[in-house]
Amino acid sequence: MIIGYARVSSQSQNLDRQIEDLKKHGCEHIVREKISGKNFERPEYRKMRKQLRFGDTLVVHDLSRFGRNKQEIIKEWEGLIEDNIDIVVLNLPVLNTAQYKDMEGVGKLVSEIFLSVMSWLVEEERLRIKTAQKEGIKIAKRKGKYKGGQVQYHENATGRNKVMYDRIISELRKRTSVMDISRQTGVARNTIYKIKRELGK
Repeated sequence: MIIGYARVSSQSQNLDRQIEDLKKHGCEHIVREKISGKNFERPEYRKMRKQLRFGDTLVVHDLSRFGRNKQEIIKEWEGLIEDNIDIVVLNLPVLNTAQYKDMEGVGKLVSEIFLSVMSWLVEEERLRIKTAQKEGIKIAKRKGKYKGGQVQYHENATGRNKVMYDRIISELRKRTSVMDISRQTGVARNTIYKIKRELGK
């Protein structure tokens, strides 16, 4: 089975372009997720990983959608290969493990080197963005213009955000685990933990 994985880092970002390209590639099922790629502890990804079977193919639009931590990308990649699951990165044709199945030596070596270099670049880009954000916040604070990140889910929210906040509160009061709430709602665990702490107060 050909399975696509589409990911963006926040609820406000759009998955349409990734989904369109994954469909064009022939993906029979597409897993969608809106969560940070700093590690692989993502509810939808973990669920998909457990369902992947021998001979399946996992397709991602680009390596940064797969993950953003060099060591974790390589570790996860190797784990998939060990389970005989092929991986395709659409915007990097050299990262298509199926084409190296019958090639020992040069072909596989090229893929491994390229993966190592590209995963390093992806991680460097993530660190560059974080550094730029921190510097921007420092400048804004000096100028008295920084008001902090906008809270999306809170008691006085409106519309869909209020509905989501009420649902999280309801599940917390039922003692549903943070992990399960995150799986159900797609809201990041850090956000749910923050709401939980506020509820405790």
